[in-house]
Amino acid sequence: MQDQTHWNILLSDQVDKKTFIENLLSGQAKTPLSILNGLKGILFSDIAIQKFIAREEQYDSVEAANPELNRKLRTFSSGEQKKEFLQYCLNQQPDYIIFDNPFDHLDQVSRTVLATSLEELSNSITIIQLVNRKTDFLSFIENKTQIRDNSFAFNPISDQDNKTKKITSRIPEPLIPFEASENILVKMEGISVHYNEQKIVDRIFWTIKQGEFWQLIGPNGSGKSTLLSMITGDNPKGYGQELYLFGQKKGSGESVWDIKKKIGIFSTAMTELFRRNQTVEEMILSGFFDSIGLYIQPTVLQKQIVKQWLEVIEMSSLKNKHFNSLSLGQQRVILIVRAILKHPPLVILDEPIEGLDDENVALVIQLINLLQQETNMTILYVSHSIEPTLAPNAIFELTPAQSGSTGKVKFHSDYH
Repeated sequence: MQDQTHWNILLSDQVDKKTFIENLLSGQAKTPLSILNGLKGILFSDIAIQKFIAREEQYDSVEAANPELNRKLRTFSSGEQKKEFLQYCLNQQPDYIIFDNPFDHLDQVSRTVLATSLEELSNSITIIQLVNRKTDFLSFIENKTQIRDNSFAFNPISDQDNKTKKITSRIPEPLIPFEASENILVKMEGISVHYNEQKIVDRIFWTIKQGEFWQLIGPNGSGKSTLLSMITGDNPKGYGQELYLFGQKKGSGESVWDIKKKIGIFSTAMTELFRRNQTVEEMILSGFFDSIGLYIQPTVLQKQIVKQWLEVIEMSSLKNKHFNSLSLGQQRVILIVRAILKHPPLVILDEPIEGLDDENVALVIQLINLLQQETNMTILYVSHSIEPTLAPNAIFELTPAQSGSTGKVKFHSDYH
């Protein structure tokens, strides 16, 4: 294949990406991608990887690229999963591969390794990369275009296309304010976690206070998810350690529910939980009841608060739309609002901008900065990347080691 057959394609969050990909794979692509019609293609994406993992679990099989390892794909780290799945895709001997946001959920080292692999691969196979942010373009691919709507028409890319929404509304007040009985929300005094013989984190000291804005960073497999599960009360490894959550030592009689009702959580995996045909309004309202779906009749005041939030994120026109009919970016923004609706003392935002286009990234970052300025919520933002327009008070960085990851407090200025 010639170099000019490769494409970087920038997709707006408004685009029906699923249909666009299906058109490509079924041989219904429009010019200039019509040259792929009749050829064999395969999709490389996080969703494809999750479906692969689900199939292995359903049939209790090992189908990965190296079955002699006798390891299911779910047992690998995010970076290793992508490496193994890429080899699986190549083993199918396709003529082209569609890479859908291949760098999502990867640390910087893993991103560099994958980019190098793709450049080598481009000598023998056609690469179609779909991304939501210009910064994820593969530098060795000259063809660049933007798809803005479901006509799937190719448009030139210009810096003038960045029409950032500006949040002008104030953050709505909570219906029932939480009583700030404790200034220190989370305190870890030498926390260590083992799984079998492997030490994940080693002697972590970390204090999170009311109203602070933290970013948690670290390479894939460094223990970020482990620390989050300690904070949410889900990890039994917290028992017997110097772990204090909302003023109580872990295991001193508090219930997991007592902890969770003080935390608003967003993670990218949450989108998969909501399959019912709920409207956007109903989806946000369910945040008042901490339910997956709305089963209780909301009050007039609750509906009024949701109306105010929709005005803040400029999505009032989507109020009665089905949540599942929205673009992925729109769904993410709605779920973030759902997490912060009650102004919980602690908000955990786990990779909230993964998979969003530049416009919605700017919207989410504005929203987070506004939460810091106008509320007393404590924000814990988890991401591999340091966004220049995001301003956390401090950064807690995990550094892997053979004896378990260690943690260190740093500041935003240290990364510039």
